[in-house]
Amino acid sequence: MNCQDILVSPVDAGVLTITLNRPERRNALRNQTLAEIGEVLAGAAANPEVRAVVIGGNLRCFAAGADLEEMRHLDAVGLQQDIRPSLWKRIDDFNKPLIAAVNGYALGAGLELVLHCDLVVAGEGALLGLPEIKLGIMPGAGGTQRLSRQIGQQTAMKMVLTGEPMTAERAYELGLVSQLCVPALTDEYALKLAHQIAAQAPLAVQAAKGAIKACQETSLSQGLRQERQAFVWLAGTEDRNEGINAFLEKRAPQYRGK
Repeated sequence: MNCQDILVSPVDAGVLTITLNRPERRNALRNQTLAEIGEVLAGAAANPEVRAVVIGGNLRCFAAGADLEEMRHLDAVGLQQDIRPSLWKRIDDFNKPLIAAVNGYALGAGLELVLHCDLVVAGEGALLGLPEIKLGIMPGAGGTQRLSRQIGQQTAMKMVLTGEPMTAERAYELGLVSQLCVPALTDEYALKLAHQIAAQAPLAVQAAKGAIKACQETSLSQGLRQERQAFVWLAGTEDRNEGINAFLEKRAPQYRGK
């Protein structure tokens, strides 16, 4: 596809990279941007060569929020008809590991995009926040719900109601960030993590991701049932046999996604 707002790398050892590319707008996420991300992820989901995806910005900014120029003309009726929720859902439905590489600012919709990712590698000094309250609005793409589940209601409440961001260091302490590094190495560390995951059995990775995501939406008993069902289902895959045999034979496994 011909993308205007993002750059897409060729697949490298199972890893696809998406780079937000609107530096003149601090990578503000307009509908076009979200549509392009969703389209690329849909293609990645259907492509067996892709086993993990990294999404990043630049050293100065991951994404500073939604595009306010696009939003300012939408009233309540316009927002009811807005396609934006469906664009976000397409990102949320991605079934393979999605890793955010964050430097600079990840604010508003930028942080909500981070919250849609499975793992987050952040450069020291990066700022993550939901400043919508300062504009007389509030997060509208899952910010209140996902952030509360990630870092707890009290901390999320303070962030949302004051609009003040937190540092990557604090986000790491709270479990919102998976790995900290110097800013210049953020992309390298994110790619290294993605390649480590891409080397695993892809069906097992997808099943494990689905089971972990389910814990945010189901009861413990339901989650345990889903986990067990996935565990049993994997017993019928070729990769499961290959993994066990390779371990017993003391060799590296050759996973085929079957």
